[in-house]
Amino acid sequence: MHDDRALVEARLKRVLDERIRPAVYPESVPLTVGAWVAPGEPVPVAEGLAAAHEPVEAGSAWGAPWATTWFKVTGEVPAAWAGKTVEAVLDLGFDENMPGFQCEGLVYESDGTPVKGLNPRNQWVRIGSPAVGGERIELHIEAASNPVILDYHPFRPTQLGDKETAGDKPQYVLARMDLAVFDSTVWELIQDLEVVGELMHELPVEGGRRWDLLRAVGRCLDAVDLQDVGGTAAAARAQLTEVLRAPADASAHRISAVGHAHIDSAWLWPLRETVRKVARTTSNMTSLLEDEEEFVFAMSQAQQFAWIKEHRPEVYAKVKKAVAEGRFVPAGGMWVESDTNMPGSEAMARQFVHGKRFFIEEFGVDNDEAWLPDTFGFAAGLPQIIKAAGSKWLLTQKISWSQINKFPHHTFQWEGIDGTRIFTHFPPVDTYNCSMAGREIAHAARNFKDKGVARHSLAPTGWGDGGGGTTREMIAKARRMRSLEGSATVTWEPPAAFFAKAEAENPQPPVWVGELYLELHRATLTSQARTKQGNRRSEHLLREAELWAATAAVRTGFPYPYEELDRLWKTVLLHQFHDILPGSSIAWVHREAEKTYAAVAQELTGIITAAQRALAGPAGPGDGELLFNAAAHPRGGVAAGAAGPCATSAQVTVGPRPDGGHILDNGLLRVEIDARGLVVSAYDIEADRETLAPGAAANLLQIHPDFPNMWDAWDVDEFYRNVVTDLTDLDALTLDGTAVTVVRSFGDSRVTQTLSLPADAKRLDIATEVDWHETEKFLKAAFPLDLHTDRYAAETQFGHLYRPTHTNTSWEAAKFEACNHRFVHLEEPGWGVALVNDSTYGHDVTRTVRPADAGTTTTVRLSLLRAPRFPDPETDQGVHRFRHALVPGATVTDAVREGYRINLPERRLPGSGTVAPLASVDRDEVVISAVKLADDGSGDVVVRLYEAAGGRARTVLRPGFPAASVWATDLLERSLAEAPQYALRDGEVPVSLRPFELLTLRFRISPYSPSEAP
Repeated sequence: MHDDRALVEARLKRVLDERIRPAVYPESVPLTVGAWVAPGEPVPVAEGLAAAHEPVEAGSAWGAPWATTWFKVTGEVPAAWAGKTVEAVLDLGFDENMPGFQCEGLVYESDGTPVKGLNPRNQWVRIGSPAVGGERIELHIEAASNPVILDYHPFRPTQLGDKETAGDKPQYVLARMDLAVFDSTVWELIQDLEVVGELMHELPVEGGRRWDLLRAVGRCLDAVDLQDVGGTAAAARAQLTEVLRAPADASAHRISAVGHAHIDSAWLWPLRETVRKVARTTSNMTSLLEDEEEFVFAMSQAQQFAWIKEHRPEVYAKVKKAVAEGRFVPAGGMWVESDTNMPGSEAMARQFVHGKRFFIEEFGVDNDEAWLPDTFGFAAGLPQIIKAAGSKWLLTQKISWSQINKFPHHTFQWEGIDGTRIFTHFPPVDTYNCSMAGREIAHAARNFKDKGVARHSLAPTGWGDGGGGTTREMIAKARRMRSLEGSATVTWEPPAAFFAKAEAENPQPPVWVGELYLELHRATLTSQARTKQGNRRSEHLLREAELWAATAAVRTGFPYPYEELDRLWKTVLLHQFHDILPGSSIAWVHREAEKTYAAVAQELTGIITAAQRALAGPAGPGDGELLFNAAAHPRGGVAAGAAGPCATSAQVTVGPRPDGGHILDNGLLRVEIDARGLVVSAYDIEADRETLAPGAAANLLQIHPDFPNMWDAWDVDEFYRNVVTDLTDLDALTLDGTAVTVVRSFGDSRVTQTLSLPADAKRLDIATEVDWHETEKFLKAAFPLDLHTDRYAAETQFGHLYRPTHTNTSWEAAKFEACNHRFVHLEEPGWGVALVNDSTYGHDVTRTVRPADAGTTTTVRLSLLRAPRFPDPETDQGVHRFRHALVPGATVTDAVREGYRINLPERRLPGSGTVAPLASVDRDEVVISAVKLADDGSGDVVVRLYEAAGGRARTVLRPGFPAASVWATDLLERSLAEAPQYALRDGEVPVSLRPFELLTLRFRISPYSPSEAP
């Protein structure tokens, strides 16, 4: 039989586009429109409503980039329309792009009540159903003329990404602004035809079902009078009734649809615009919930709920009501949908602390799921953190973007570094913006990898990234696919209902161990270095502020800054969003982030200084100096406390190198720097071992061309390695005391490095300043090591993970750029090397065999700077400062210690005496990650610790205060009923930890006066 599907599909498309869709609004009258342009930033609603509007007409240009125009539309429903459904059709000049990437609007009634958002797929406002005729209409639109920045092929550098450079040229032309009759029968016919036509396209030619659908579509189109679509729509629909009634097979794949609007908290728009995006989308979704009783909508990111609460309380009231009804679901339990690779241990924990606490306090919702559909890969330490926050499930979609290897499961147990397992689902629909298109539903069913043991998957449904959410068309299509022969079944339900079903049907899912590495977007570990430095430094300042404020509060009665720390944590957590911290947002976002981090640093430094001053006591004329150490390990004999400087007889000697350059020696490590300013030897004197590969040079700066195939700020493609330039030309090599300074110029840039040895540590410190003025280049620092090892350790949250140094399989080869926190560590049995840093994340490790001696060189390269031009054409231009250290002879515990040391430099204040630690342990491999007062204001002391070396450890936790009792809690500082019991023994707490185990202990303080403090 001849397959004429293509002909039917072509006919269907033309009739739909040219006849049936226009007939949805068969009658219309223009509205009267006035406009007022707000000066500068957005204004309060009351000001926009009261402004003096100038008349404008359809066809008028409007909207400078990032400006706000308030439109006032007025009109009257014609008397002849009585009994009909009437809508306002408000087209601000939308094109065919997805919602969220161009102009948008929020519609208000004349009294300021928000009605709904406007976007390319949602241009209507219901006026009457039915109308009575004669109604006076007055609506106000707060319209944002956000410029179109995302231009996929090719990506074009643009100055539109910052209001300071975007200019004032109008971006849009006002289009249709009408009152119109809405023909619901024609609209339903469109949904019928789309569902049947799309399903027909996905079915195999051999099956009878496709032929049934094809013939039904033909009969339906025959029944449409193209000159009287409205009058024949009902008869045309009747031709599809039978095929739409045919139920799904009992074995059909089952999809749980969850209304969704992934809203990037910043990306191609600034934070202030996201506040308004959230208000638009939630206004739409609460309105849709009122109209569609089966619909369920989920929104993550507590920050976004907090924005509505603060800026649009009238919208928030609707959200709270819908949440109470169980239909608007706060999902995920995180402050934002953060990056998970780069946030530090405590920051990742606080994402859940602040997110879950907000949902509990505001809505009484305690999330069981983490919801991260768009995050760029998942760190191996995350499962333990999810569990420690009281959650047990994870949803993401992004791993489907991997370019090389297809992930083998859709539903599985994900095992983290400590053995914790989290039930995880990757929706096989392969998008977090499902639109209920037939191709999406069919793809989900075909793609699902767990057939035979499971048949449920989830589909986040709605326009996203820039918001928009679910539409009435999506709900109508889902309704038709509730049980439809040839299709997966679709049911609206909240995430928890899906996860419960998925767990029940698949009680022994496969297990994936280790990180969920995204084989894409690897350059996000390096782009926008200032943002990454701001994050790293803020995380450590927060650690210091909590530690010293808690210590001073317990010892001196210092007022613990609960509100300030809460606010500052939330600010830092917001900037860990997965397009801010990864460096993939427009220039405006990163310019503001730099200012925000500077303000955070200033405020936290003030808290730290005030607390330390309280601990040090009044400075007297005869006082010496106190050194405060906030690092996790003792320094100068001080652990998380303060004491006077320790005298040492150790010293560094400097001598000339015979062939030019200098030799630094501190009795533990001898470093040779040649005439080129390169490190050619780092000799571990105690171990009698050279660190560097024979004939190789370390701290070698290398630069590559960097022009990925797509996604400039996001991606680095493996072919970048094909061309490399070693930066060996020297401007100056000077000696300043015992430090060597190296200056080089390259391209339009200049780098200054200072290399030094401390007097009493086996460590080469490297301070680097780069005045960077390159474009589309990638700068790395190479350290070729004389080590043979098939794996290396990279720090992640609450521990480390191992990655291979070889490329045996495509999975290993794909990890040509990876993430570390404060250190990477490589080791042969009995001897290892660490590289530590104060603010970089990206690195690569390669292994080569030397022909001369058959030895192995393992080269670690730290990624310093990139220069992509999209979406920020001036990415990272200017001066940057980094600190790194090479630590020969290091164990992994040494790497942990040195990583904390370089990120938490000691502070000096005038004073005398000592400040004992508020909490301490007696094993270096056990690390205290946080010391703070409990968030509930009770005055209890909270101590979080973890095993950092990957083995079992027993330690004694010593509280530096009289403790009355101690108990284990989750991350939210809530008691754990099933946790091991901890007891004070002579004022101390014996603790046993599994490899990488995370433990939070809460102490009740015995009543005493500050003068009785130890």
